[in-house]
Amino acid sequence: MNLPSKIKSILLITICLTILSCETNVEEETPIDENGNPISENESCDPDISFSTSIKAIIDTNCISCHGGNQFPDLRTYEGISANASNVKGQVVSRRMPLNGSLTSEEIELIRCWIDNGALNN
Repeated sequence: MNLPSKIKSILLITICLTILSCETNVEEETPIDENGNPISENESCDPDISFSTSIKAIIDTNCISCHGGNQFPDLRTYEGISANASNVKGQVVSRRMPLNGSLTSEEIELIRCWIDNGALNN
């Protein structure tokens, strides 16, 4: 059976789009309060989360073994973390990272809030 090239192209594009859409479909967890009710992102964020006392410690404990200069992104410094903030947020919120362990919901929320509040070097 010899299909015309136009049909082959459409079929190939459809297959590629289907595969790509499945690869990035990761469900994000919604934070909940002590009563089991969903918390909106704005309600749950503390704008005063400190990079130096909270975020750096989480990154150093959970991420530096892989992202300490050997693998992209390099998360050893504030500059490296802030330059990749949206990527870091996406990876930890979806629980794809860290590969060698897991962050607590509290740690994930701290990272998310810090990034949502501008990823300040405080």
